[in-house]
Amino acid sequence: MADSPDHPPEHARPGAAPPARRPGGRTSRIRTQVLDAVRAELGEHGYEGLTVEGVAARAGVHRATVYRRWQDIGGLIADVLVATGEDDWQPPDTGSLRGDLTALNEEIQESLSVQPSLAEALMAASFRSDRAARAQQRLWEDRYTRCEALVERAVRRGELPPHTDARGLLIASTAPLYHQLVLLRTAPDPQLPGYAATTAALAATAGAFTRTTADTES
Repeated sequence: MADSPDHPPEHARPGAAPPARRPGGRTSRIRTQVLDAVRAELGEHGYEGLTVEGVAARAGVHRATVYRRWQDIGGLIADVLVATGEDDWQPPDTGSLRGDLTALNEEIQESLSVQPSLAEALMAASFRSDRAARAQQRLWEDRYTRCEALVERAVRRGELPPHTDARGLLIASTAPLYHQLVLLRTAPDPQLPGYAATTAALAATAGAFTRTTADTES
């Protein structure tokens, strides 16, 4: 039977061992072309309109190549998320906790407000694919881990109490952005990044996110 989305090549079926990959060169170039195509297709058509054929055509590669290396749409989305985590992004360093949190929130608002929003499309896709969901979770963990440096700097500057829960503070500061822009679908508010950052920073300064001795020893 001819290859199709319902009948991919045998070596691309779920459970098949992935082929060995050579670092750099043509392998790296094809990966870049395909992942760029996924981002473009996802931004234009959303998850529902994302197809292997469309990605292959935009990338200028044969669809069998896509099936062989990524297996399905979930594999493509997962690899886009993996590639995102391979960047050298670091959290803002403005010299103050409130400034850092505000700058971080401004980055988030921009990524969720630009149309089409790749960040929002990837989040939506992660609800439709287990492989993408796992990759999305790893990316979130990576970003939270990198952002812990922001809180550690504030503790060293004396802006925050020792043993401040970095994850809790970061979630409190950024959550209003996702709630307003993703859940409620409200228009971007230029005041929201600073307001959410200030609220979280004041709560943290007052000890709202300070872990107890028992928590730090567990």
